[in-house]
Amino acid sequence: MTFAFRHTVTSLLRPAALLLAATLSLTTGPGAARADDVLVFAAASLKNAMDEIAPAFEAATGDKLVVSLAGSSALARQIQAGAPADLFISANKNWMDTLEADGLVQSGTRVDLLANSIVLIAHGKDSSPVEISPALDLGALVGEGRLAMALVDAVPAGVYGKAALESLGLWESVSPKVAQADNVRAALALVAAGEAPYGIVYATDAAAEDDVTVVGTFPADSHPPIVYPAAVMAQSGKPAAAAALAYLRGPDARAAFEKQGFVVLGE
Repeated sequence: MTFAFRHTVTSLLRPAALLLAATLSLTTGPGAARADDVLVFAAASLKNAMDEIAPAFEAATGDKLVVSLAGSSALARQIQAGAPADLFISANKNWMDTLEADGLVQSGTRVDLLANSIVLIAHGKDSSPVEISPALDLGALVGEGRLAMALVDAVPAGVYGKAALESLGLWESVSPKVAQADNVRAALALVAAGEAPYGIVYATDAAAEDDVTVVGTFPADSHPPIVYPAAVMAQSGKPAAAAALAYLRGPDARAAFEKQGFVVLGE
Protein backbone atom coordinates (compact mmCIF):
# COMPACT_ATOMS: atom_id res chain seq x y z
CA MET A 1 0.00 0.00 0.00
CA THR A 2 1.45 3.36 -0.91
CA PHE A 3 1.75 6.27 1.49
CA ALA A 4 -0.85 8.19 -0.48
CA PHE A 5 -3.33 5.35 -0.06
CA ARG A 6 -2.68 5.09 3.68
CA HIS A 7 -3.21 8.82 3.99
CA THR A 8 -6.56 8.50 2.21
CA VAL A 9 -7.68 5.84 4.67
CA THR A 10 -6.65 7.69 7.79
CA SER A 11 -8.03 11.01 6.63
CA LEU A 12 -11.49 9.45 6.55
CA LEU A 13 -11.33 8.23 10.11
CA ARG A 14 -10.96 9.46 13.66
CA PRO A 15 -8.68 7.37 15.89
CA ALA A 16 -10.44 5.77 18.84
CA ALA A 17 -8.61 7.97 21.29
CA LEU A 18 -9.81 11.11 19.57
CA LEU A 19 -13.36 9.80 19.43
CA LEU A 20 -13.25 8.99 23.13
CA ALA A 21 -12.00 12.51 23.87
CA ALA A 22 -14.77 13.98 21.73
CA THR A 23 -17.33 11.79 23.46
CA LEU A 24 -16.15 12.76 26.91
CA SER A 25 -16.28 16.42 25.91
CA LEU A 26 -20.02 16.05 25.46
CA THR A 27 -20.33 15.72 29.22
CA THR A 28 -17.49 17.89 30.43
CA GLY A 29 -17.06 20.75 27.96
CA PRO A 30 -18.88 24.05 27.52
CA GLY A 31 -21.50 22.36 25.35
CA ALA A 32 -22.10 19.60 27.88
CA ALA A 33 -25.05 17.29 27.33
CA ARG A 34 -28.12 18.17 29.36
CA ALA A 35 -29.50 15.74 31.95
CA ASP A 36 -32.17 14.69 29.49
CA ASP A 37 -29.71 14.12 26.66
CA VAL A 38 -29.22 10.45 25.79
CA LEU A 39 -25.75 9.60 24.55
CA VAL A 40 -26.06 6.81 21.99
CA PHE A 41 -23.01 4.85 20.84
CA ALA A 42 -24.07 3.37 17.50
CA ALA A 43 -22.37 1.29 14.82
CA ALA A 44 -21.19 3.41 11.89
CA SER A 45 -23.56 1.61 9.51
CA LEU A 46 -26.49 3.23 11.34
CA LYS A 47 -25.54 6.79 10.37
CA ASN A 48 -28.29 7.55 7.87
CA ALA A 49 -31.04 6.03 9.96
CA MET A 50 -29.89 7.78 13.15
CA ASP A 51 -29.63 11.09 11.29
CA GLU A 52 -33.37 10.80 10.71
CA ILE A 53 -34.34 9.24 14.03
CA ALA A 54 -32.52 11.66 16.36
CA PRO A 55 -34.45 14.85 15.44
CA ALA A 56 -37.72 12.93 15.31
CA PHE A 57 -37.13 11.63 18.84
CA GLU A 58 -36.40 15.12 20.10
CA ALA A 59 -39.53 16.49 18.45
CA ALA A 60 -41.66 13.73 19.95
CA THR A 61 -40.25 13.71 23.48
CA GLY A 62 -38.32 16.92 24.14
CA ASP A 63 -35.27 14.80 24.97
CA LYS A 64 -32.23 14.67 22.71
CA LEU A 65 -30.26 11.81 21.19
CA VAL A 66 -26.55 12.64 21.03
CA VAL A 67 -25.22 10.04 18.60
CA SER A 68 -21.58 8.94 18.45
CA LEU A 69 -20.80 6.73 15.44
CA ALA A 70 -17.82 4.41 14.95
CA GLY A 71 -16.96 0.75 14.55
CA SER A 72 -18.65 -1.39 17.19
CA SER A 73 -15.30 -2.62 18.51
CA ALA A 74 -14.03 0.93 19.09
CA LEU A 75 -17.25 1.96 20.79
CA ALA A 76 -17.32 -1.10 23.06
CA ARG A 77 -13.73 -0.51 24.12
CA GLN A 78 -14.54 3.12 24.91
CA ILE A 79 -17.44 2.00 27.12
CA GLN A 80 -15.06 -0.41 28.86
CA ALA A 81 -12.72 2.55 29.39
CA GLY A 82 -15.47 4.57 31.06
CA ALA A 83 -17.08 6.54 28.23
CA PRO A 84 -20.52 7.70 29.50
CA ALA A 85 -22.76 6.08 26.89
CA ASP A 86 -26.42 5.67 27.82
CA LEU A 87 -27.29 3.34 24.94
CA PHE A 88 -25.16 1.07 22.78
CA ILE A 89 -26.23 -0.34 19.42
CA SER A 90 -23.68 -2.86 18.18
CA ALA A 91 -23.43 -4.34 14.70
CA ASN A 92 -22.87 -7.80 16.14
CA LYS A 93 -23.67 -9.75 19.26
CA ASN A 94 -20.13 -10.46 20.38
CA TRP A 95 -19.29 -6.92 21.48
CA MET A 96 -22.55 -6.64 23.41
CA ASP A 97 -21.81 -10.04 24.96
CA THR A 98 -18.44 -8.68 26.08
CA LEU A 99 -19.96 -5.63 27.73
CA GLU A 100 -22.65 -7.76 29.34
CA ALA A 101 -20.00 -10.11 30.76
CA ASP A 102 -18.23 -7.05 32.16
CA GLY A 103 -21.39 -5.96 33.97
CA LEU A 104 -21.73 -2.85 31.80
CA VAL A 105 -25.21 -3.61 30.38
CA GLN A 106 -28.31 -2.72 32.39
CA SER A 107 -30.06 -5.99 33.20
CA GLY A 108 -33.19 -6.76 31.23
CA THR A 109 -32.73 -4.03 28.61
CA ARG A 110 -30.90 -5.91 25.87
CA VAL A 111 -32.90 -6.53 22.68
CA ASP A 112 -32.11 -7.71 19.16
CA LEU A 113 -33.04 -4.60 17.20
CA LEU A 114 -32.06 -5.05 13.54
CA ALA A 115 -30.74 -7.45 10.91
CA ASN A 116 -28.62 -6.75 7.83
CA SER A 117 -26.75 -8.45 4.98
CA ILE A 118 -23.34 -7.98 3.36
CA VAL A 119 -22.69 -7.25 -0.29
CA LEU A 120 -19.85 -6.87 -2.76
CA ILE A 121 -19.73 -3.36 -4.18
CA ALA A 122 -17.84 -1.82 -7.09
CA HIS A 123 -16.88 1.76 -7.84
CA GLY A 124 -19.27 3.60 -10.16
CA LYS A 125 -22.87 3.18 -11.17
CA ASP A 126 -22.77 0.65 -14.01
CA SER A 127 -20.56 -2.19 -12.86
CA SER A 128 -21.45 -5.69 -14.04
CA PRO A 129 -22.97 -8.15 -11.55
CA VAL A 130 -21.08 -11.25 -10.46
CA GLU A 131 -22.21 -14.52 -8.92
CA ILE A 132 -20.76 -14.86 -5.44
CA SER A 133 -19.86 -18.52 -5.12
CA PRO A 134 -16.77 -20.69 -4.59
CA ALA A 135 -16.16 -20.41 -8.34
CA LEU A 136 -15.68 -16.62 -8.22
CA ASP A 137 -12.09 -15.55 -8.93
CA LEU A 138 -12.26 -12.54 -6.67
CA GLY A 139 -8.52 -11.92 -6.79
CA ALA A 140 -8.64 -11.60 -10.57
CA LEU A 141 -11.72 -9.37 -10.33
CA VAL A 142 -9.92 -6.97 -8.01
CA GLY A 143 -6.85 -7.08 -10.27
CA GLU A 144 -4.08 -4.69 -9.25
CA GLY A 145 -6.45 -2.77 -6.99
CA ARG A 146 -7.64 -3.30 -3.42
CA LEU A 147 -10.67 -4.88 -1.79
CA ALA A 148 -11.89 -2.41 0.84
CA MET A 149 -13.18 -3.94 4.08
CA ALA A 150 -13.65 -2.87 7.67
CA LEU A 151 -11.09 -4.33 10.09
CA VAL A 152 -11.46 -8.07 9.54
CA ASP A 153 -10.60 -9.17 13.08
CA ALA A 154 -12.43 -6.48 15.04
CA VAL A 155 -15.16 -4.52 13.22
CA PRO A 156 -18.34 -6.56 12.62
CA ALA A 157 -18.69 -5.79 8.90
CA GLY A 158 -15.11 -6.94 8.37
CA VAL A 159 -15.57 -10.00 10.57
CA TYR A 160 -18.68 -11.03 8.65
CA GLY A 161 -16.98 -10.36 5.32
CA LYS A 162 -13.92 -12.43 6.19
CA ALA A 163 -16.13 -15.25 7.49
CA ALA A 164 -18.07 -15.27 4.20
CA LEU A 165 -14.91 -15.29 2.10
CA GLU A 166 -13.45 -18.12 4.18
CA SER A 167 -16.68 -20.09 3.94
CA LEU A 168 -16.62 -19.77 0.15
CA GLY A 169 -12.92 -20.60 -0.09
CA LEU A 170 -12.05 -17.13 -1.42
CA TRP A 171 -10.15 -15.58 1.47
CA GLU A 172 -6.68 -17.00 0.83
CA SER A 173 -6.47 -15.74 -2.73
CA VAL A 174 -7.73 -12.22 -2.01
CA SER A 175 -6.40 -11.49 1.50
CA PRO A 176 -3.14 -9.87 0.25
CA LYS A 177 -5.27 -7.34 -1.63
CA VAL A 178 -7.52 -6.34 1.29
CA ALA A 179 -7.35 -2.70 2.41
CA GLN A 180 -8.68 -2.54 5.97
CA ALA A 181 -10.46 0.57 7.25
CA ASP A 182 -11.47 1.41 10.80
CA ASN A 183 -15.19 1.09 10.09
CA VAL A 184 -17.58 0.08 7.34
CA ARG A 185 -18.41 3.64 6.27
CA ALA A 186 -14.70 4.30 5.69
CA ALA A 187 -14.49 1.16 3.54
CA LEU A 188 -17.54 2.38 1.60
CA ALA A 189 -15.90 5.78 1.10
CA LEU A 190 -12.77 4.20 -0.37
CA VAL A 191 -14.82 2.48 -3.07
CA ALA A 192 -17.00 5.52 -3.71
CA ALA A 193 -13.88 7.63 -4.21
CA GLY A 194 -12.30 5.08 -6.55
CA GLU A 195 -9.40 4.40 -4.17
CA ALA A 196 -10.45 0.74 -4.20
CA PRO A 197 -12.34 -0.82 -7.13
CA TYR A 198 -14.28 -3.25 -4.92
CA GLY A 199 -15.35 -3.54 -1.31
CA ILE A 200 -17.47 -5.53 1.11
CA VAL A 201 -20.01 -3.55 3.14
CA TYR A 202 -23.50 -3.88 4.54
CA ALA A 203 -26.34 -3.70 2.05
CA THR A 204 -27.65 -0.67 3.94
CA ASP A 205 -24.36 1.20 3.46
CA ALA A 206 -24.35 0.50 -0.26
CA ALA A 207 -27.90 1.85 -0.53
CA ALA A 208 -26.75 5.13 1.01
CA GLU A 209 -24.00 5.82 -1.54
CA ASP A 210 -24.69 6.83 -5.17
CA ASP A 211 -21.15 6.22 -6.42
CA VAL A 212 -21.08 2.46 -5.89
CA THR A 213 -22.91 -0.49 -7.42
CA VAL A 214 -23.94 -3.66 -5.61
CA VAL A 215 -22.57 -6.41 -7.83
CA GLY A 216 -23.45 -9.36 -5.60
CA THR A 217 -24.94 -10.37 -2.25
CA PHE A 218 -23.17 -12.90 -0.06
CA PRO A 219 -25.24 -16.01 0.70
CA ALA A 220 -26.82 -15.78 4.13
CA ASP A 221 -25.39 -19.18 5.08
CA SER A 222 -21.82 -18.06 4.31
CA HIS A 223 -21.54 -15.98 7.50
CA PRO A 224 -23.11 -15.74 10.97
CA PRO A 225 -26.47 -13.95 11.14
CA ILE A 226 -25.97 -10.17 11.13
CA VAL A 227 -27.90 -8.96 14.15
CA TYR A 228 -27.69 -5.56 15.85
CA PRO A 229 -28.37 -5.78 19.60
CA ALA A 230 -29.19 -2.64 21.59
CA ALA A 231 -29.17 -2.05 25.33
CA VAL A 232 -29.11 0.59 28.04
CA MET A 233 -25.72 0.82 29.73
CA ALA A 234 -25.50 -0.02 33.44
CA GLN A 235 -23.98 3.32 34.40
CA SER A 236 -26.81 5.33 32.85
CA GLY A 237 -29.21 6.74 35.40
CA LYS A 238 -31.41 8.55 32.89
CA PRO A 239 -35.08 7.54 32.53
CA ALA A 240 -34.87 8.97 29.01
CA ALA A 241 -32.45 6.17 28.05
CA ALA A 242 -35.14 3.51 28.42
CA ALA A 243 -37.58 5.77 26.60
CA ALA A 244 -35.09 6.16 23.76
CA LEU A 245 -34.66 2.41 23.44
CA ALA A 246 -38.44 2.00 23.33
CA TYR A 247 -38.62 4.67 20.63
CA LEU A 248 -36.02 2.80 18.57
CA ARG A 249 -38.35 -0.20 18.63
CA GLY A 250 -41.43 1.85 17.74
CA PRO A 251 -43.15 2.61 14.42
CA ASP A 252 -41.41 5.89 13.60
CA ALA A 253 -37.92 4.46 14.05
CA ARG A 254 -38.98 1.28 12.24
CA ALA A 255 -39.87 3.32 9.16
CA ALA A 256 -36.47 5.06 9.22
CA PHE A 257 -34.58 1.79 9.62
CA GLU A 258 -36.55 0.05 6.88
CA LYS A 259 -36.01 2.96 4.51
CA GLN A 260 -32.27 2.30 4.83
CA GLY A 261 -32.73 -1.40 4.12
CA PHE A 262 -32.56 -2.83 7.65
CA VAL A 263 -34.83 -5.63 8.78
CA VAL A 264 -36.43 -4.62 12.10
CA LEU A 265 -36.60 -7.48 14.60
CA GLY A 266 -38.99 -8.08 17.46
CA GLU A 267 -41.77 -5.59 18.14
